[in-house]
Amino acid sequence: MKKLWKVLRYALPYKGHAMLNILFNVVGVVFALASFTLFIPVLNILFKQTKRMMVAPPHIDWSLSQITHLNKDLLLNNFNYLIQQSIDKYGDATALLFIAIAIVVLFFLKNFFRYMAMFFLAPVRNGVVKDLRNSLYHKMLILPLGYYSDQRKGDLMSRVTTDVQEVEWSIMSSLEMVFREPITIICFLATMMVMSPRLTFFVLIMLPMSGLIIGQIGKSLKRTSVKGQRKMGELISIIEETISGLRIIKAFNAIGYSQRKFEETNDNYFKLMNRLYRKRDLASPLSEFLGAIVMVVVLWYGGQLIFRKDTLLDGSVFLVYLAIFSQILNPAKAIVTAIYNIQKGAASVDRIQYILDAEETIAQKENAVPIKSFEHQIEYRNVSFQYEKDVVLKNINLTIQKGKTVALVGTSGGGKSTMVDLLPRFYDVVSGDILIDGTPITDLVISDLRGLMGIVSQETILFNGSVYENIAFGLNNATLENVIAAAKVANAHEFIDTLEMGYETNIGDRGVKLSGGQRQRISIARAVLKNPPVLILDEATSALDTESERLVQDALTNLMKNRTSVVIAHRLSTIQHADEIVVMQKGEIVERGNHATLLELNGVYTKLHEMQSLE
Repeated sequence: MKKLWKVLRYALPYKGHAMLNILFNVVGVVFALASFTLFIPVLNILFKQTKRMMVAPPHIDWSLSQITHLNKDLLLNNFNYLIQQSIDKYGDATALLFIAIAIVVLFFLKNFFRYMAMFFLAPVRNGVVKDLRNSLYHKMLILPLGYYSDQRKGDLMSRVTTDVQEVEWSIMSSLEMVFREPITIICFLATMMVMSPRLTFFVLIMLPMSGLIIGQIGKSLKRTSVKGQRKMGELISIIEETISGLRIIKAFNAIGYSQRKFEETNDNYFKLMNRLYRKRDLASPLSEFLGAIVMVVVLWYGGQLIFRKDTLLDGSVFLVYLAIFSQILNPAKAIVTAIYNIQKGAASVDRIQYILDAEETIAQKENAVPIKSFEHQIEYRNVSFQYEKDVVLKNINLTIQKGKTVALVGTSGGGKSTMVDLLPRFYDVVSGDILIDGTPITDLVISDLRGLMGIVSQETILFNGSVYENIAFGLNNATLENVIAAAKVANAHEFIDTLEMGYETNIGDRGVKLSGGQRQRISIARAVLKNPPVLILDEATSALDTESERLVQDALTNLMKNRTSVVIAHRLSTIQHADEIVVMQKGEIVERGNHATLLELNGVYTKLHEMQSLE
């Protein structure tokens, strides 16, 4: 139940609707009970058992001061006297017609208020699921990049989609039962207690016994559901990986292998879901069978009471009692179904909560310092970093003056990308500090810190939308004129202008409709439009052909003018004019200086230069 409350706390903003739901449910139950009680005089009239009252009963005083003195006998006597007057005045058939009309009206009111209760419950159900999705998506946005390196993308997608949907189907769809059925059962039991306390005590003994039998099955339902949700995450992961790697699958003739892997996982999911549905579907027939047993036992016991004639329970009252009791069975059955659904949905709640409870290691301090401009320098001071046990950077000391271009070069795995990822706090240092204008970046407002930086990476990240939307990404006030100006600086305007719909052309998933050079130039245009004082270029031209590289390099040169730039370069020819070149090896700075100085050292940089000259 604790997990259920973690979900239902999202219902607090909708408590007004929830209270209206409860109110209308109570009113609906009152009309339901009133409609059933009217069957007693109907039966008495039909069976000629209406008892004549020779003296009118005391009049009911409905004033607030006297309403607390009402009792069962006074109400029944006034009700029977009213029926008797109707029979005397209009006859049995007409009185029966009036009662029948009254029953129809009461049933209409009962169902009208039931609908109104459901009407106000709809915003609660859908609102909770909407807010849950929003919380999950926001959590995924703020979690550090390191979190995703340990997770399967498909499994995360499954948690946000399938598991949230499961919460909606299994838990939120049960809210109506959770709100309405206990109220119905309590009101009906109270009425039954008034009609026959002895018989009702017997019922209260029988119902929990059947409930305990049904409850035993639900315990294994959650375990099976957990396995099913986990297996669905594996299926989505395989599908996502297949779509991303379809070119390789076809190239290596791995269609059969991929198909067998998917079918094996899918078959396991099939078997798990069969077990899950069989357990869940057992709830309804089992509860109905046990309910029938309870009904028969109550019928037998109530009949014994009537035969002994040692009770006020007569035949017509007993028949209505049975009718009311039969109405309890459906709510009880609905509660059992709701419990099963909640047990099934609890597995999804666990998986959702796993993300919501994930630690936000990149946290902003309470009194973080805002920063809107970059004035002097960036300093790496004794910076060390490691991924779990793998040391990536060791005691890095580096100062980058405003307006200068610093290039990071070296073999793969030397720590270059990690150095630039630490600057916008995608990760936090293990020891040491990174400072901007003398202030540690951990003391700054994270959004302000990242607002100072523009990033162009080797892997161009574009989104399924128009060219305009991708260039203006993250900016709310960018005009078409601004976007066109940025595209011209990035050498992208000419090819954009030739597209079918120009800047409104959809570029497909991850920009698949464009070439690699075109995608990179749109990425550069995005950085140009942001106009950041600090620019991070992570091997922005390494994956391009010669012609595309020339166009992109020209765009980068335009972008780097009058900016502080940190460049990770694979091709040394692109950074020969950098103010400082930093050579990294195994997480340490081994050489630094400009191009000419490093060549004179005849060290690591010289070897890299000579190797590329031979290519």
